[in-house]
Amino acid sequence: MKKILQILLQICLVAFLCVPGKVLYASDSDDRIESSAKESDVFNRYLKDENIHIQSKDGAVILTGTVSEEFQKSLANDMVANLPGVKSVNNKLGLTSETPVVYSDAWILTKVKSNLSFHRNMDGLGIEVWVGDGTVTLRGKASSTAEKDLATEYAMDVEGVKDVINEITLAPAAMKPDQTRLAEKIDIAMEFLNDASITALAKTTLLYHRSTSALNTTITTNEGVVKLEGHVKNAAEKELATKLVSDVHGAKSVVNIMTIN
Repeated sequence: MKKILQILLQICLVAFLCVPGKVLYASDSDDRIESSAKESDVFNRYLKDENIHIQSKDGAVILTGTVSEEFQKSLANDMVANLPGVKSVNNKLGLTSETPVVYSDAWILTKVKSNLSFHRNMDGLGIEVWVGDGTVTLRGKASSTAEKDLATEYAMDVEGVKDVINEITLAPAAMKPDQTRLAEKIDIAMEFLNDASITALAKTTLLYHRSTSALNTTITTNEGVVKLEGHVKNAAEKELATKLVSDVHGAKSVVNIMTIN
């Protein structure tokens, strides 16, 4: 009798596991995670040329392949980790080339170019960056003095930068982008933005600025509204964190409730 009951229990267990709804739910969730990552702004804007493979099984995601820069590994990791349904991320991404020596000109060049690309106010300026002995030279065109000054501020706040020579010129009024076309481009870009992308970009942005790299910050995003939690030393640090995150692609507003120690 006991043996018969054991057999019946085994049959019931197998039948339960084979219920279509149960199997499809896990599969659908994993497919949704994989497709959401590939369609995200982070993957379409910053990782589109990289060889990244995403595999999710019951919410456990494995990233394999290669990327060009070290920051892309953490960016991909943060992006996927913030997707709904993701329980864990095993980041096995490798680099296509050796990582430059820390604080070398090549290392600083990568940091500055990446840092500028995270900020929407720098997007479209076509800024070219050179680095020699820790001094950064910026060239390109800006539509205002404010944009030019902001480029200097962002570059100067990268770890290892000793000085910034800003040779960006102001574009004539006739060369300013058509506002209608600009709005259309923004609308198209917004289609690929999501909260996970914004969170990942915000985290990387704060990490890449030396003034905020050491902050203990928790970042969440809901419908484009970014919430910052954690601790700062003073009001200046808190204001800077708000400013930097506000300029991240896709961020509609920032709610900063970080406490001052």
